[in-house]
Amino acid sequence: MSNLANSAIRQYMVVTGNYWAFTLTDGALRMLVVLHFHQLGYGALSIALLFLFYEFFGVVTNLFGGWLGARIGLNKTMNIGLSFQIISLLMLTLPTEYLSIPWVMAAQALSGIAKDLNKMSAKSAIKSLVAESAQSTLFKWVAILTGSKNALKGVGFFLGGALLHFVGFQGAMWIMLIGLIIILSCSLILLKKSLGVSKSKPKFTEVFSKNRAINILSAARMFLFASRDIWFVVALPVYLSETIGWDFWIVGSVMAGWVIMYGFIQSIAPSITGKRSKTPPSGRSAALWAGILCFIPALFALSLGSNEVWILLIGLAIFGAVFALNSSLHSYLIVSYARKDGTSLDVGFYYMANAMGRLIGTILSGAVFQIWGLEACLYFSSLMLLITAIVSLWLPKEISVSA
Repeated sequence: MSNLANSAIRQYMVVTGNYWAFTLTDGALRMLVVLHFHQLGYGALSIALLFLFYEFFGVVTNLFGGWLGARIGLNKTMNIGLSFQIISLLMLTLPTEYLSIPWVMAAQALSGIAKDLNKMSAKSAIKSLVAESAQSTLFKWVAILTGSKNALKGVGFFLGGALLHFVGFQGAMWIMLIGLIIILSCSLILLKKSLGVSKSKPKFTEVFSKNRAINILSAARMFLFASRDIWFVVALPVYLSETIGWDFWIVGSVMAGWVIMYGFIQSIAPSITGKRSKTPPSGRSAALWAGILCFIPALFALSLGSNEVWILLIGLAIFGAVFALNSSLHSYLIVSYARKDGTSLDVGFYYMANAMGRLIGTILSGAVFQIWGLEACLYFSSLMLLITAIVSLWLPKEISVSA
């Protein structure tokens, strides 16, 4: 193996390790905020509002982050993301009586910025580490990074609950803060300074992609993630708690298990959707799998009337598995479509659409559930997935290695 290949693998391992560490704290922090404020007497919808700035600033960050990464380097944007997460955790180390709603929302806003800077940097970095002709390797590396991230986010849910139980909210913040400071120190030393820097300094107007395939994929991504969050973020945990009568800890554990399963399916997606190493997926694959997925929420909704827990769990598992395949396909396609010089601009624009989908889904999850219930959320989900499939029909039918 050449020195160049060894160097690329080492950088991939540093990027992935950095992303893993951040993701653990991101999942743990979400669960800690939910559980802690639930203990303080906040309702599920009120808790969901604490995350609105987290999602909103994800949109803003992806708009600016890709441009920033191309100008100053992905190593810097990744380290800035880690630094913002450290500041967010530090803000939450204050005693409970000082954790006002505006203060927590501000901390969550910083965490949202941190998450999307880190994610954009990690996904963009892979493009610069893989040869243009090695599309199957690119699909495999993106799938491993994306799948492991989501599995670790589920582990983070468990970690957050355990830390809250054993050391309390403030103690958990300090433990995660110290851990991230160590990771940031390693990242500053090990990441290549030139990683992801564009040879030409792009203008800010270039953040709006001129690539037709990326624009279409971004629209599909927005509807895809809105279709998940419209029932998963608020409606599902409230339904499990109030209608099914599950304890809050059980609800958190089930959702954590779902995210871990979802991440595992993402990581093995190439063996399912790629089929043969020399035929990586294309726009045809994205349209096909979105079409398959659009039927599942509606069928899931029809079964809810029985209030049978096993039907609920099976429906969750099926949706999670097929959704994971769709998400992994998108993650590969955006990295494949992105330009080699200035990858972060295209990836940032795409993840801006991803964040917009999460924001739309979060707001609708509370509103639709409160007015019409979980079944309506699921029917809306199917409608959004149908739009995803239709939009995906305009994606390129084949992958060009000169993207």
